[in-house]
Amino acid sequence: MTLRSIDPTTGQEIARYEEDDAATVRAAIEVSAATWEDWREVSFDGRAGVLRRAANLLKAEARSHAELMAREMGKPIAQGMAEAEKCAWVCRYYADHAERFLSPERIASDAADSYVRFDPIGPVLAVMPWNFPFWQVFRFAAPTLMAGNVGLLKHASNVTGSALAIENLLLRAGLPEGAFRTLVIGSGGVADVIDHPAVRAVTLTGSEAAGAAVAARAGLRLKKAVLELGGSDPFIVLDDVDVAAVAREAARARTINAGQSCIAAKRFIVLDPIADAFEKAFASELDALTIGNPLDEKTEVGPLARPDLVEDLERQVERTLEAGARLVTGGHRVGSTGSFYEPTLLSDVRPEMAAACEETFGPVAVLIRAGSDEHAVKLANGSDFGLGASVWSGDSARAERLVPAIEAGCVFVNGIVKSDPRLPFGGVKRSGYGRELADFGIREFVNIKAVVVE
Repeated sequence: MTLRSIDPTTGQEIARYEEDDAATVRAAIEVSAATWEDWREVSFDGRAGVLRRAANLLKAEARSHAELMAREMGKPIAQGMAEAEKCAWVCRYYADHAERFLSPERIASDAADSYVRFDPIGPVLAVMPWNFPFWQVFRFAAPTLMAGNVGLLKHASNVTGSALAIENLLLRAGLPEGAFRTLVIGSGGVADVIDHPAVRAVTLTGSEAAGAAVAARAGLRLKKAVLELGGSDPFIVLDDVDVAAVAREAARARTINAGQSCIAAKRFIVLDPIADAFEKAFASELDALTIGNPLDEKTEVGPLARPDLVEDLERQVERTLEAGARLVTGGHRVGSTGSFYEPTLLSDVRPEMAAACEETFGPVAVLIRAGSDEHAVKLANGSDFGLGASVWSGDSARAERLVPAIEAGCVFVNGIVKSDPRLPFGGVKRSGYGRELADFGIREFVNIKAVVVE
């Protein structure tokens, strides 16, 4: 089968890649397993040297990587350069801290000595999405490689060029051949990779359906899985905020990467006393955004990554309007070519409407009114998802009092939800399980080994 890469700005094919056959995939896994036997013995300093060189390359080549992202999936070039530099950050972070995170921990017991070791487990498969084609991979690769494991990457088919560029960059940084390998396969080939006895675990960032399929297959083979799935993040606005300032942040939170982010704010839950003012200010901020070619430095909102994503978004908006919501701004495609959609605000939205209860993967925001702080939290929790949430208030103590009741893997007070190498990242409910990043993330794929000396 041939994998095709289509420029979402023009709709034109920019590259095609022949899928690896079953024999090639098996051989790649076996090379990775053999490479792991040597890589696990490399010192932390040796592994860190590779990641620091990778960080230097990411920073030096940020623009070319950003241009590739723009062509493959439509990310505005400024956002792509920031993504490449964030990848450099995660490489340096684990180069600096992995040895401490994985140092043996002594635990008092009735033995002469007892402690816990954190040992590598072997090849780990990563099934990654297209929306952050470099960051999603490096936030897996940096801790995995520093732990002494090796990585196998099945990237989204439309960003195969990014996948191969990442593999090439790591090789140029000094990573041994086979320690990180891109498998050029479609989703149909994932089960066979999980089944291979040399593959010890799998991590996936993607849709609920993909997560359920991977988890089921990994469970069948008794292999660990970490899942980072969808989100419908609430953005709670209390009635003591600076409305104009928070509306600016709301527009940014919803439209980064054209709204194609699991942790983008999607449900804007606003207390009644300021709801009308916030709606007006929010719509004005959305209208002011520059839509256009992602290779143009002035562009703030690029195209969606594929035509079918625009069609899905259109249907969600139509069903929400048919159910009684009100269109405040946007709501239409832009231009006759490419996969562009206007930043859109829907108001008078109820929790059961499509754009509120489903994940919207594009620049569509819904405004839901709340009668009190407690009502706002109830609305925030009225979702199958639980990835991130934010609470905005002129009184941070008031906002923090709501945090324990919010069902999410992370809660930001007066800030946009984002992933940070220093903090654990992941969700609850149908947003998945397990954690990435920080010390929690690097310990997901190690053997937590108790050692007792009598």
